[in-house]
Amino acid sequence: MQKSILPEQEVKTQDGTLGTFAGVFTPSILTILGIILFLRLGYVVGSAGLSRALIIIGLANAISVLTSISLSAIATNLKVKKGGDYYLISRTLGSEFGGAIGVVLFLAQSVSIAFYCIGFGEALVGLLPDGIQITPQIISVVAVLFLFIFSWLGADWATRLQYVIMSMLALALLSFFAGAPGKWDAAIFAQNWARATSGPGFWVLFAIFFPAVTGFTQGVSMSGDLKDPGKSLPLGTFSAVGLSIVVYFAVAILFAGTTSREMLTGDYGAMKRVASIGFLIDAGVIGATLSSAMASFLGAPRILQSLAQDRIFPFLLPFAQGAGPSSNPRRGVLLSGTIALATIGLGKLNLIAPVVSMFFLISYGLLNYATFYEARSASPSFRPRFRWFDMRLSLLGCLTCLGAMLAINLAAGAVAIAVLFGIFQYLRRTSGPARWADSRRSYHFQHIREHLLSASAVPEHPRDWRPQLLALSDDPERRGRLLHFASWLEGGAGLTTVVQFLEGTGVKMLKVQEEAQLGLEKDVARHGINAFAQVMVVPNLQDGIYNFVQAYGVGPLKANILLLNWPEQLDTAAVDGWQAAGFGQKLNTVFRLGRNIILFDGKEIAWKTLESTPHHDRRIDIWWQDDATSRLMLLLAYLMTRNEAWEDAKIRVLGTSFSYLREHTVHGLEEMLEEVRIQAEPEVVTTVSAKAIVTHSADAPLVFLPFRLRKGQLIGPFGAPLQELLPRLRIAAAVLAGEDIDLEAEPEEGQAGELATLRDAALDFDKKAKQAEKDAKAAAEEAQERLLEIEMAGNASADEEAMAKLKAAAKEAEEKATKAARRAAKATAKAEDAARVIATCGEMPASDEKKSQTSGESKTVEKSNMEPKQGI
Repeated sequence: MQKSILPEQEVKTQDGTLGTFAGVFTPSILTILGIILFLRLGYVVGSAGLSRALIIIGLANAISVLTSISLSAIATNLKVKKGGDYYLISRTLGSEFGGAIGVVLFLAQSVSIAFYCIGFGEALVGLLPDGIQITPQIISVVAVLFLFIFSWLGADWATRLQYVIMSMLALALLSFFAGAPGKWDAAIFAQNWARATSGPGFWVLFAIFFPAVTGFTQGVSMSGDLKDPGKSLPLGTFSAVGLSIVVYFAVAILFAGTTSREMLTGDYGAMKRVASIGFLIDAGVIGATLSSAMASFLGAPRILQSLAQDRIFPFLLPFAQGAGPSSNPRRGVLLSGTIALATIGLGKLNLIAPVVSMFFLISYGLLNYATFYEARSASPSFRPRFRWFDMRLSLLGCLTCLGAMLAINLAAGAVAIAVLFGIFQYLRRTSGPARWADSRRSYHFQHIREHLLSASAVPEHPRDWRPQLLALSDDPERRGRLLHFASWLEGGAGLTTVVQFLEGTGVKMLKVQEEAQLGLEKDVARHGINAFAQVMVVPNLQDGIYNFVQAYGVGPLKANILLLNWPEQLDTAAVDGWQAAGFGQKLNTVFRLGRNIILFDGKEIAWKTLESTPHHDRRIDIWWQDDATSRLMLLLAYLMTRNEAWEDAKIRVLGTSFSYLREHTVHGLEEMLEEVRIQAEPEVVTTVSAKAIVTHSADAPLVFLPFRLRKGQLIGPFGAPLQELLPRLRIAAAVLAGEDIDLEAEPEEGQAGELATLRDAALDFDKKAKQAEKDAKAAAEEAQERLLEIEMAGNASADEEAMAKLKAAAKEAEEKATKAARRAAKATAKAEDAARVIATCGEMPASDEKKSQTSGESKTVEKSNMEPKQGI
C-alpha cells in the first residue's frame, strides 16, 4: 500500500464520554417506562384479567431478556462503535443485512419521535382548561422543535434533560405505589384475576402492550458516545430491563387490587385515581412521552451517521460528518426532525404505526439471529466476555420475534419484511466488495460442503483463522495419540488430515498406496476421530512434503499447521543426535512456506497418566516469549479447552523477567490476556534457563514450548536443544509459528478494510481532480478574455494608463491560470496513482471515470486548454 495516496480522514472519531447510567440505563429505562405504563397497562389488566395480563407482560419481556442476552454476548465480543444495533448486525451478518436494518431502524425511530410527541400533545390537551382550544398536532410540533434543540446541542445536553424527566417518572411511580396500599381490596383483586367475559383477544392486547418493551435497545444506539461499550451495554441494558419488569408486574398487581374492572377498561387515567398525589401522574405521562421521544431523537441520527460513515449508500455521505469533539450528528438530527414533522403533518399514524412496530421486532429478531449465527460458526474469534450466553437462547429469541410478528399483525409484518428484503436485495447488487470482516466466512467453513464457493468470495481476516492440520504419521502405534491431540487442537473449529508418505516410484507403488490408504482410514475410524486420511507416494520425502503442503486444500481451505510425532520423521541411522540436517531441512522447508509446525511428544506412560487424571486437575503450561509462536500457542491452548476432556483445565502462561520487574511483567501478561479474552493464570519465572522449565512444568499434563530452527538444529527456549528438554517433561508440544495471528484484530482491519480505504481515496481524488480541471479551465478562459481585451484596446488606441491596467489584469489572470493548471495536474496525478494501486491490489473503483483512467484514457486537461497563449 502506498501511504502517499491515502487522504486524511474526513470523519474524526473520539472516545465516548458517557458511562453506563447516563448512556445506557437512562435512555433505556425512560423509553420502557413510557406512555403504555401510565395510560394502557390498566386497560390490559382490566380486559385480559390479571392472570393473562401477567402472561402478556412476561411474554413481551421474554423477548427483551432473550435479545438482551444476545446483545450482551455480541457487544462483549466486539469493540462496539457508533450505530448500535446496526453496527452489531452489520459486523456479523454483513453489509447487506446491516444496511437494510440500518435504514429501517433510522426511519422507525424518526417516525417514533412523531408518535411520542403526538401522545404528549394529547396528554397535555387533556390537562388544559375547557376554555382553551388547541389541537394536539400543534403541541406535537412545538414538542419536536423543543427536543430538536437538545439533540442539536449533543448527547450531554440531552442527558441533562433526561435526568429531569427521570425525576418526574420516579415521583409519579412513588405517588402511585404510595396510594395503592390504602385502596387495596381483596374482593376487587379476586374479580380482576379472571379475564373479562367480553373484550379484545389475547394477541390484540399483546399488540397494545408490546410497544412498552421496545425501548431496551435505546442504549445500544448511543454506543458511539459510551466510554466502555463492552461493559456498559450489558450492565445498563439488563439493569433497565430488570427494573422495568419489576415495575410492570408490580403496577399490574396493584391495579388489579385497587381498581374495578369497569374503571380499568373505561378510564385510561385510572392510575391517577389510585395515586396519592394525582397531578404527579399527569407529570409522569408528560415525562414518559417526552423521554421516549428524546431517546429516539438521540438514537436515529447516530444510526444514520454510522451508516453514512460506512459508505454503504453513497447518497448518505453528507450525513457522515459530525460537529464538535463528540462528532454530534447534527445533519442526521435535522433529517430526523424533518421526518417527524412530516409524519405529524400527514396524520395517518394508525396506518404507519403497525409497520414501525414490526421494524423494531425485525431488528430484535436479526440481532438474535446475528448472535446465533456468530456462535454457530464456532469461530475462534467468538470469545464473548458475557458468560451467561447460549446460542440456543439467541435462536429462541429470533423465533419468538418472528412468532410475535405473525401473531400481532400479519399484514404489517409482511410489509415490513418486504421493505427489508427489498433493501437487502438492492445492496446485494450494489454494495460491491466486502468493506469489513464479518462472520460469514467462519460460517462457510463450518458448512464447507454448502458454502465453499461463498467463502472464497470473502477476504481473509485474522478473526477467521482456525486450525487446518496436516498430521504426518507413519507409526500406527503412536498414531492414536497424535490423532487425539489433533482433535483437541481443532477445538471444534478446524479440520485434520492424517497423511502418510510412501517413498518410491513406478506403477507398483499404486497397489501399495491403495492398501496403505485403506489401512489408514480404518485406523482413523478405530480411534473415533473426525479426520480425513491421505496416503501420498513421493520420490523423496522432502519434495513430497514441500509439494503436498502447497497443494493441499480446496479454495480458501488450506493447511496451516504441520503436526508430527517427535521424532518419527528422523532418520536416526544417518544422523548424530537431533542435529541432523535432513530433519531440520524438512522442517525449514515447511516453515518457509508460511506454515506452522508442531512437534508432539506424547510418551506412552505419560499418556496413560493423563487419561487417568480428572479433568479439573489438568493444566496446560505455555512458555511465553511475546512473539508469533507465543500467540499461536495461547490460541491453541484456548481451543483445547473447548473439548470436554479439557474444558475444566487451567491455562498457565509462564513468562520470564528479572526479579525486580516481576510485578510489572505479571501486570503486562494480565492486560494481554484481558485484551485477547482468554482466561489464563500469568506467572513470572526469574530464572532464565532450561532447568527452570523442568522445575516449573515437570508436573504439567501438557506443556507448550516454542522452538526455532538454527542451522538444522532444533533449539528450544533459552537456547536448550529440544532433545535434552522434551524427555524431562510429561507430554509436550514444541511449536514454531510460520504466520503471525492477530488475536485482537478488529473487523475493519485486514484486506477488506484496506481496499475500502483505497477505493474511497481513489473516488475522493477523482472528484478533486475534476474540480481542479474545471477551475483551471475557467482560469484559462479568463486569461484569454483579458488578452482579447488588450488586443481590442490596442486597436482602439487606448491611453497608456488604461493599457497598463489591462496588462496588469491579464498578467494576474495568466498567473492564476498557471497555478490552477499545476493544481489540476497534481490532483490528476494523485488520482491516477490511486487507480494504479487499486489495480495492483486486484480491485477497481466503482466509477466509470476511474476505469477510463486505468485503461489509458488520460484525464489531464490539454495544456492548450489550461494555459493562455503568451501575449504579454
